[in-house]
Amino acid sequence: MNRFSRDRAATRWTLVASVGVTLFVASVGGAAAGEDDYQLNVFQTDFGGVGLLQTPSARMAPLGEFSFHYDQVDPYTHYAFSLQPFEWMEAGFRYTEISNRLYGQSIAGDRDYLDKGVDLKLRLWDESRLVPQVALGFRDLGGTGLFGSEYVVANKRWYDFDFSLGMGWGYIGSRGDLGNPLQVFGSRFEDRVNERSAGGGDFNIKQIFTGRTSLFGGIQYQTPFEPLTLQVEYDGNDYESEPLNNPQEQDSPINFGARLKVNDYLALSAAWERGNTAMFGATLSLNLATLSQPKNDPPPVPVKAAPARTTDQWQDVSSALASNAGVVPTRISREGNTLVVQGNNTKYRSTPEAELRANRILHNVTDPGVTEFAYRWEAGGFVLREDRLPRQPLPEQPLLVDPGSTFASDDYRLDVKSVSTSRDSNDNPADEPLYELSPTRFAWGLSPGLNQNYGGPDGYLYQLLARANATFQTDAHGWLSGTLAYTLADNFDKYDYIAESDLPRVRTFIGEYLRQTDLGIYNLQYTRTARLSDNLFGMAYAGYLEMMYAGAGGEVLYRPFNSPVALGVDAQYVRQRDFDTQFGLRDYSTWVGNVSTYIDTGFKDVLAKLSVGRYLAKDVGGTIDLSRQFDSGVRIGAYATFTDAGDDYGEGGFNKGIYISMPLDVFYTKSTRSQATVGWNPLTRDGGQQLSRKYSLYGLTDQRNLGEYWSNYQKLAR
Repeated sequence: MNRFSRDRAATRWTLVASVGVTLFVASVGGAAAGEDDYQLNVFQTDFGGVGLLQTPSARMAPLGEFSFHYDQVDPYTHYAFSLQPFEWMEAGFRYTEISNRLYGQSIAGDRDYLDKGVDLKLRLWDESRLVPQVALGFRDLGGTGLFGSEYVVANKRWYDFDFSLGMGWGYIGSRGDLGNPLQVFGSRFEDRVNERSAGGGDFNIKQIFTGRTSLFGGIQYQTPFEPLTLQVEYDGNDYESEPLNNPQEQDSPINFGARLKVNDYLALSAAWERGNTAMFGATLSLNLATLSQPKNDPPPVPVKAAPARTTDQWQDVSSALASNAGVVPTRISREGNTLVVQGNNTKYRSTPEAELRANRILHNVTDPGVTEFAYRWEAGGFVLREDRLPRQPLPEQPLLVDPGSTFASDDYRLDVKSVSTSRDSNDNPADEPLYELSPTRFAWGLSPGLNQNYGGPDGYLYQLLARANATFQTDAHGWLSGTLAYTLADNFDKYDYIAESDLPRVRTFIGEYLRQTDLGIYNLQYTRTARLSDNLFGMAYAGYLEMMYAGAGGEVLYRPFNSPVALGVDAQYVRQRDFDTQFGLRDYSTWVGNVSTYIDTGFKDVLAKLSVGRYLAKDVGGTIDLSRQFDSGVRIGAYATFTDAGDDYGEGGFNKGIYISMPLDVFYTKSTRSQATVGWNPLTRDGGQQLSRKYSLYGLTDQRNLGEYWSNYQKLAR
């Protein structure tokens, strides 16, 4: 070993030893996280995910944090998305563009190679005064495996300093300074198993925690200038075994960086890495769990003395309910001492807010003989539940309620229950109708749309749309719906590459649909529902069901009131549409269907959907869909589909993706129940593809679940 090599080795081991000693000192006598008067700042690594520069740390972002990170450190450009669905879990996906390697001349000409990867980090235990925070992580777990890594890392804070020290396998620990401590469990851990593949997409299970290891770690320092944070790290990668036979020169394993937090949403990064390469980057962050917007809704109507006689101006009452309470009645009736409003809550995400606002309006127009108001919430022709409230507009004391369907106190009673099939037909002999909205009605609206694709050889492709949506209600249980879309702008002239496929091309022709459609019929169908029994719901539909398929089908859902479990069955016969999205059809046809179980786990508002069935490419398998809803109303989810397509699936290994469903209420100053959903999947392939249905019975019957009903009453009453 020459003197230069000895000096470099001494330098790196000095830094690692210093971090280790400091971690011990901080554990014995330092300040635990949260004991100082400022929140510890966390930043995204070059690869995405919380850490220093190249190396991860055990720290986690705040619950619900969503980050997009971009950086350039030659020859790599990273585009990384990171999400914190739980306090103890960080998940991310990433694109890495390699500027000195190509996809391949025959595939994408001179376009730079683009790698895709999925990352995961789990907190094993939290920091205390004597114990560091420890996390277990995986990089490129569900990708090509080019940057595949596993690691265990610990962090300890000491006043303005945060120290990290970890052990890495694979890419993070490719320096290989140390053997593998897991060899005591068998020789399979001795050498790194190479599961890298051009197709990728599978979980690289066999290679995890195999091969030699290296230590990594560093220090983060919060400067007296609060927006500025400094970082220094020891990198466990020597860059001699870079993917695609692309070694990089490293003059030093010590990386130095600075972070400037411009505001709560933007942070800038600069660093000197490998002793010879500059890094520049930026991170955009948004907390989905706390996302909200102050509202400028009209105040609830003042409470007046009850009139001697009930009004006969029910059209005016209906208008007041719609404008102030967001309740659009389809029917108002009287049953003895109960006034019944049947309809939809179209404005307030909190059902109790709609009901208590409506209580005030109804109190002002009904005689003292009416002692309670009942709200029968409906959707898709179904009356899904009935909430009975006393006439008193608002309780004087906070409601202290236990989970259940009935709450009562000396001065206030809430009775929430399932309604029988007879309620849908309004055949109660004691019912005195006061107002009915015509079942035949027309509604329409305009909205923007965006189709996009990224991750393939053609680069980022987009299509900006203007959409016209219309619905004609034929009766309480049937409606005709349609969506017409016009392309405002796109770059699908760049669309060229269609991957090889051994399966029927059920989705990989999506580029042709987008390129050949200027004005398209994205949906045109007739839908009809039926209440089969108290807890059994049915739906049938036919027409142009989505952009790529026309056909007919049906669904049956068993969903008991306020039950955590529902069971559904759906089946459709479909035929592929012409590329111009007009009325023509192609030759390909098939039948598809699923048996689905929906489970409200009761853990952190997590909903699990488990489905088995037949998919569009005639493959058979199952889908796991897990999602979590935050207090803000934002729902995040991920899904994976595994079928018998096997090797025929091609690049990607299996169908997978993530989605975010956001209530538009969090952006507007006026309340609304409208939602917008954004989805992403790393690659469009033909295996494991489901029909994109416009309506589902589980969504239409959402009011069968009380959800946050009781807690929302408590919030309003305080």
